[in-house]
Amino acid sequence: MPFRSVPYYSYADHHGWLHGWLRRRLGNTGDAADLAHDTFLRLIASRRLPAQAGDQPRALLTHIAKGLVIDHWRRQDVERAYLDALAHLPAAEVPSPEARLLIIEALLRIDAMLARLPGRSREIFLLAQVDGLTLQQIAAHTRTPLITVRRHIQKALLACMSVA
Repeated sequence: MPFRSVPYYSYADHHGWLHGWLRRRLGNTGDAADLAHDTFLRLIASRRLPAQAGDQPRALLTHIAKGLVIDHWRRQDVERAYLDALAHLPAAEVPSPEARLLIIEALLRIDAMLARLPGRSREIFLLAQVDGLTLQQIAAHTRTPLITVRRHIQKALLACMSVA
């Protein structure tokens, strides 16, 4: 959809309101400005824009912004957990800032992949990968047939390969 087909009033009329709404939720002007910008980018990129905006453009902006806020908080949680883990490393083993950024991006992709997995597959995969349980131990722990445990692990591994 070409840019000129996006109603101009959406940005001019609603940016200030959206920025304020985000600032109140995030408690930070810089992040609010970034997410307001990202909200309008998503709106502009939407192929269903005219039908979505309708008579309630703020409702659509709020819907888009809420998703971005959730993503922002999830990113902060992942980043905080990673930085907490790094705090326990000797200084010589701490990755460079560039490597940290790449690792955090990879962790975010993994987190998103895990969130998309069905709950049972995620649980079984994490028992194997994080807790180090064998397939037999997982089957006993979850009271699931071994063949089903294997299927869940296979599904999770395929999902991992899709984000690699």
